[in-house]
Amino acid sequence: MPFNTGPRNLITDVAGLRVGNAQDERLKSGVTVLVPDAPAVAGVQVLGGAPGSRETDALEPHNSLAAIHALVLSGGSAFGLDAASGAQAALREAGVGVEVRGQRVPIVPAAILFDLINGGDKDWGRYPPYREMGYEATLSAGLDFALGTAGAGTGALTAGLKGGLGSASTVLPGGVTVGALVAANPLGSVTVSRSAHFWAAPFEIGDEFGGLGLPSPMPSDAAEIRWKFGERQQAEGNTTIGIIATDAVLTKAAAKRLAIATHDGLTRSIWPSHTMGDGDLVFALATGASGVELDELAMLELHAIAGATMARAIARGIHQASPAAGDLFPVWSSRLG
Repeated sequence: MPFNTGPRNLITDVAGLRVGNAQDERLKSGVTVLVPDAPAVAGVQVLGGAPGSRETDALEPHNSLAAIHALVLSGGSAFGLDAASGAQAALREAGVGVEVRGQRVPIVPAAILFDLINGGDKDWGRYPPYREMGYEATLSAGLDFALGTAGAGTGALTAGLKGGLGSASTVLPGGVTVGALVAANPLGSVTVSRSAHFWAAPFEIGDEFGGLGLPSPMPSDAAEIRWKFGERQQAEGNTTIGIIATDAVLTKAAAKRLAIATHDGLTRSIWPSHTMGDGDLVFALATGASGVELDELAMLELHAIAGATMARAIARGIHQASPAAGDLFPVWSSRLG
């Protein structure tokens, strides 16, 4: 059965979600913040060997946290965790957060990727700029936002190409919407061999990332492992971080399972993924805005489509990357020439 995208083909096709970006071109890094209009149920799954995150333990189903107020994706490696403090400040000023005896505490889980070695100027002085970028991104959150070299994808790299910020959406036959948002910065490759053909091609809807399909015949070196900097001893410092969202009604345990299933999208679009040099992480978020509670068969479909939507979002992020001065790697469009 063919599936359709939402009207924007962005995660904001899930009702009640807004996304904001902030970036610094000199730094070649940035921040992306997803803000739900109302507190939302969330879960998380980490499958990479080198993660960096904040407030993820609170999302586990056995812990008491009921909902979150924003999710942050940031560049900057561990320095980028400051971005969540900026987002938290913006939300607190707006009166958003858990009320605890007269105090408001916004809950803002975050994940970071490593983009410190990408040609950008990281001489930022005493304090890194991510807190301010997190604040700016939160205030700018809206229904439309830039992809590619934007937000948390500004300084992202893949094996041989610039990475980027990607998003996609899918509307299921029952009316439930699924959306993905991802900053793709993997150690591995998103294309077959050194071609322009994306590994995610079987899931493409229309020509959203070039419409090239898979190569035919497949090149003999298709299964060759290609590392970002060409040497395995430089395998640290990568990571693909993403969010899968739906307007279905989910429990925290179901959100956790959705995050697990969505990692299939990384596996189908990046070769290899989930390495010891990647901190691959997926947040799952459920707004419940549709009011639809899924039965077992519908949940299986949701899990499958979530993985496909994430794969498409990853390819779209690389497809939309734009060149900039000082880049270490070319953009995807350079392979068309």
